[in-house]
Amino acid sequence: MNQVTPAALEAQLQLLGTLVELGKRTRDAATPAELGFIIVNESHRLVPYRQAALWLRDGKGRGRIVAVSGSPTVERGAPFTAWLNQVFARLDMSIGTAAVRPVSSIDLKGSIGDEWQEWLPADGLWVPLVRRADRPVGVILFARDKPWTEGEQHLLGELSGSYAHAIAAFRGGRRRSLVSGRWWHTSLVKLALAAGLVGALCLPIPLSALAPAEVVALAPTIVRAPLDGVIDHFAVQPNAPVSVDQRLLELDPRTIENKLEVADKALAVAESEYRQAAQSALFDDKSRSQLAVLKAKMDQRRADVAYSKSLLDRIHVTASRSGIAVFDDPNDWIGRPVTIGERLMEIADPGQVELEIWLPVADAITLKPGAEVEFFLNVSPGEPLRATLRQASYEATMSPGNLLGYRLKASLAPTAKVPRIGLRGTAKVYGETVSLFYYLARRPLASARQLFGF
Repeated sequence: MNQVTPAALEAQLQLLGTLVELGKRTRDAATPAELGFIIVNESHRLVPYRQAALWLRDGKGRGRIVAVSGSPTVERGAPFTAWLNQVFARLDMSIGTAAVRPVSSIDLKGSIGDEWQEWLPADGLWVPLVRRADRPVGVILFARDKPWTEGEQHLLGELSGSYAHAIAAFRGGRRRSLVSGRWWHTSLVKLALAAGLVGALCLPIPLSALAPAEVVALAPTIVRAPLDGVIDHFAVQPNAPVSVDQRLLELDPRTIENKLEVADKALAVAESEYRQAAQSALFDDKSRSQLAVLKAKMDQRRADVAYSKSLLDRIHVTASRSGIAVFDDPNDWIGRPVTIGERLMEIADPGQVELEIWLPVADAITLKPGAEVEFFLNVSPGEPLRATLRQASYEATMSPGNLLGYRLKASLAPTAKVPRIGLRGTAKVYGETVSLFYYLARRPLASARQLFGF
């Protein structure tokens, strides 16, 4: 008979305690977003994995991604989200939601399976969320780089019951109001409630949208590469104060020095040829005819030497104004070849900043210069800063974070505390005033228009 060692018994008790604690946290979740975060992130405490995604099922092969591990929100238009929706729909149609089982790219055919290696680790685990005899409410897909054991599959299968119960509770019907009674069925009360609802839907409310934002310098001076070369070293550190004519960086002089040495030698040869021809011109008509050509060649070589010396003077890049030097880690630049005109850093006044906002295409609203903006810093979300929209891009472009959206610039209010350049947060942009009905129905109407084409 196999005896369980104390260490193994303690490990099993810890897993059991973690299972119970996760079930309690699931029941205590206040919102569907909090529940989704717990499912895709906190499950790692029970079984290790690298990525997880939660898919809520609307029907056979139909559903949507509501939570992804490591991300606070789900970008519906992102390529990864679109690919995951196709994976869940395909697997739901092929393997169903009967039991927990390992999955991989082999279970998918075509281009969807070929892209598995690009988005997810090799070994996946399909965990249906089924509440007793009810139909499945969703599926969790866990992925990692090693196969899943039977014990891990059993643990996640036990945990899936708690998850399914919590999701079904959020998706269930509304509770009846405490004011239900006989008077509710009277025509007068129904009419009053209908009139109140219509009146509430007609209330004016400013249309708004949330977008990621960053504090950037206002009218910074761009420091560019004066010539083609290689960065040798930086004389200042990132965010360090600089003054006018202070040296910022230097390019590697060796290439220019070699060119200058070659030009000096070519000039010496041209001068020697010119002197020899000048001496022979006294008694040789042929040498006299070559004097003009040799002098032009000597002048050209002299111009080459002067040009090389001017390039050697330009390898020292200095500041044209005072402020702070804004650039990335110097170690990423040293030894890197740059071309003439390439952007190296910015010199900005820390007291003159503005907001750079990237409004996603899906959340775009009608905006005009002068619109009100509230900026919530990640470091202090409870103290919003007031700002005014200064400009908005006409066309959508890709942001540095690969987000397709409109680039907005907003000026901070004169009374607002000036934040540090580089701080990030969330901006709430206010648009035109609309009815409460339009405010609530705008997204559903847009989705219906795209789906049905009316």
